[in-house]
Amino acid sequence: MKIQDIQAVQLLLATPKKIAIIPHRGPDGDAMGSTLALYHFLLKNNHEPIIVSPNEFPDFLAWLPGSETIKIFEKDKQNCTKILQEADLIFTLDFNALHRTGEMEHVLDKLKAPFIMIDHHQKPDDYAAITFSDTAFGSTCEMIYNFISFLGKKQDIDKTIGTCIYTGILTDSGSFRFPKTTGNTHRIVAELIDLGVENTEIPGLLFDNSGFGRLQILGQALQNMKVIMQHKTAYTTLSQEELNSFDYVKGDTEGIVNYGLSIKGIHFAAIFIENTEEKIIKISFRSQGAFDVNQFARNHFNGGGHQNAAGGKSEVSLQETIQKFEDLVTKISI
Repeated sequence: MKIQDIQAVQLLLATPKKIAIIPHRGPDGDAMGSTLALYHFLLKNNHEPIIVSPNEFPDFLAWLPGSETIKIFEKDKQNCTKILQEADLIFTLDFNALHRTGEMEHVLDKLKAPFIMIDHHQKPDDYAAITFSDTAFGSTCEMIYNFISFLGKKQDIDKTIGTCIYTGILTDSGSFRFPKTTGNTHRIVAELIDLGVENTEIPGLLFDNSGFGRLQILGQALQNMKVIMQHKTAYTTLSQEELNSFDYVKGDTEGIVNYGLSIKGIHFAAIFIENTEEKIIKISFRSQGAFDVNQFARNHFNGGGHQNAAGGKSEVSLQETIQKFEDLVTKISI
């Protein structure tokens, strides 16, 4: 962050305020971890923070400290709109374009309170009064650790805040396997462990906490997987009917896309998930090496993200979407 931005934030936080904290729609471990870490930090500094999530968060993140306080916009639009309208300050975390909040965008567009963006994705929009955006970071949670440190408040990071930060770093780094995991990432994690963060327990809470339905959905996705070896690509699909047959709950498809990259010689993986309620196909892309899935998602599937991890959507049928994807794959160099 620039010195003038740090000073501006310090000035904004110098007196107690009502503060809304917003993650992106479909919040993952980094979005949840960063918003909750900031929530506990602001609470500790005599503010009145409230997290307003566009929609429900996955059940496997419900153990995070403070998650029970989160307001869900889709479940209570009237009350959540009132909270947002009464906020003196608004933080948006782990996203950089208001459309990533779904229906909430129409409320956020009209707010007069200043926005502070903290995010690590490419090409941020310019809606925020203060922007802390840096694609060099592997997670927004790592940025939150730095943000608190920049404010001269590093001593406020305790086990509770550290647990939230550790969760986002762990999930968005692919358990410390992704390229943006740096020596500094590990140094931060070491400090968090020294504060008492349960680094041996948190992976179990995140990754070994599934219902039987989630394993059945994984099995179906693996059975549906197609490999286009000459183009170093693997993809799988899940229809709405398949999800329903295994009592799908939010979060059950998390991480499935990564299985394609575990195949020897595969550098590009995708999953296509049908959502008949929203009338879209939700898509996740992953790559290893130089192939830029962020650009691929932006160019072809109304999405974006990072070079090696991105998402998108399609508004045609699952079959038509797959046909489009296969046609594209034959024309690109991976």
